[in-house]
Amino acid sequence: MSLLNDLINLNLSQISEKSIIAEYIWIDVSGMDLRSKARTLSGPVNDPSKLPKWNYDGSSTGQAPGEDSEVIIYPQAIFPDPFRRGNHILVMCDAYTPAGDPIPTNKRYNAAKIFSHAEVAAEEPWYGIEQEYTLLQKDVKWPLGWPVGGFPGPQGPYYCGIGADKAFGRDIVDAHYKACLYAGINISGINGEVMPAQWEFQVGPSVGITAADQVWVARYILERITEIAGVVVSFDPKPIQLKLFSTKSMREDGGYEVIKKAIGKLGLRHKEHISAYGEGNERRLTGRHETADLNTFLWGVANRGASIRVGRDTEKAGKGYFEDRRPASNMDPYVVTSMIAETTILWKP
Repeated sequence: MSLLNDLINLNLSQISEKSIIAEYIWIDVSGMDLRSKARTLSGPVNDPSKLPKWNYDGSSTGQAPGEDSEVIIYPQAIFPDPFRRGNHILVMCDAYTPAGDPIPTNKRYNAAKIFSHAEVAAEEPWYGIEQEYTLLQKDVKWPLGWPVGGFPGPQGPYYCGIGADKAFGRDIVDAHYKACLYAGINISGINGEVMPAQWEFQVGPSVGITAADQVWVARYILERITEIAGVVVSFDPKPIQLKLFSTKSMREDGGYEVIKKAIGKLGLRHKEHISAYGEGNERRLTGRHETADLNTFLWGVANRGASIRVGRDTEKAGKGYFEDRRPASNMDPYVVTSMIAETTILWKP
């Protein structure tokens, strides 16, 4: 095993600076699961437009028929690779037909159109996203640290808890934290959640589509680390808040009125947003667990039971940001971030 680790950690720069490995990453038909494969480049690349397009067998991922199975992936964002290190890179891609049309599961394409709109770009939309997840024992798919088929003690000591009987999987969480920082992801923090084996990381504030790219790559890195650890990660719906959404106008004097106007727009399109905010959300938005009911739109200052929460600091300053507490942890960040930008900035009710 030590020889295997030695080979995995070989420093290729000792042989040639031109041997660079690029791991191309894309989203499969599920809209949640990630796939990846690697190719060798002849030298370092920092601009995704300078990377070659590639292809994969879409019939094996449920994204193309067998008789016409080729799907083309376009490099869109580059991140330093925390697994191979050196000049090796992770490449977030989206998927197209050979004719150049986005395939139906390519949600980044429409998001990029919204974020490149002049009105949206001028507002410099900031996003801060909280991603919750649960670590599961691989063979039994039961939360890490829980007795198999049984339950831990009542909630209370686990949130931000420490100790072998309260915090399960911290080595995985810390490895992920550092790997994301290495990759240049704007990960702003981590914490243990109220359920043992449930954790959270935060990405942002990041601007526009960059926020969604970073969340997807952070998810990829987490999946790779849990693969190494022999643990399964679940994104089954739990609260994932857009902990921060803010436009330039909201951050300037008088921004609180802009925030209230934006929240009013979100309320008018509540059902449309809910339908795009993740699968299984009805199991979370019950109105009982610090969330509003699925069919109810509420907003308030410092109200953790509201659909949209405005912080006391924002109210006091008269400018700042708000939180959308409705998206599920399995939401597509390309869909949700662009939808909020489109509703609050472009939509004219």
